[in-house]
Amino acid sequence: MTSSTPLVIIVDDDEGMRESVGEILRSVGIGSVGFGSTAEMLASTLPDQSGCLILDVRLPGLSGLELQAKLAAAGSRRPIIFMSGYGDVPMTVRAMKAGALDFLQKPFRDQDLIDAVTAAIEKDHEQRSRSSAAMEIAKLAATLTPRETQVMDAVVRGLLNKQIAHEMQLSEITVKIHRGNVMRKMKAASVADLVRKAELVKAG
Repeated sequence: MTSSTPLVIIVDDDEGMRESVGEILRSVGIGSVGFGSTAEMLASTLPDQSGCLILDVRLPGLSGLELQAKLAAAGSRRPIIFMSGYGDVPMTVRAMKAGALDFLQKPFRDQDLIDAVTAAIEKDHEQRSRSSAAMEIAKLAATLTPRETQVMDAVVRGLLNKQIAHEMQLSEITVKIHRGNVMRKMKAASVADLVRKAELVKAG
């Protein structure tokens, strides 16, 4: 399985359920790996590839909800789908508020599982693409001089060259030179493109 192939991680202490979910996913060409507990999953070295987590809420040791909190604290953005035979409204609300993508009540239809996993994989793809783009833009921003960074920030705030020159106590010609350097180094096709890239850098 290549790093570009989606991988679904299934954590459920019911071996039969793990196998059943894995079989459903294989029927539509999605790979998976199963674990009987959160401790077992955390002790494993998982490949860095797109996909999602399918967690049972009630697990031995660390529960599914506790694992969700632990992963979030560690900065993981992998989409999570919860499943439970004991799901109630408060539990579902807690999971969704904490960022879960879906909550499936056992027994669930095969198609419901496939739809939820497909949506989760698409979301993970989008997140990874944004993260990759932000990293590339951050590399471009790192090539700017401190003065060019100041000019970029001023442009993003909507200031005109004359206003930037006044604020930074520079000549308007010098500002134009810095602004040109910023556009070139950031590979910005327009001011709007520069604003978008600057926002991505800030978000990162």
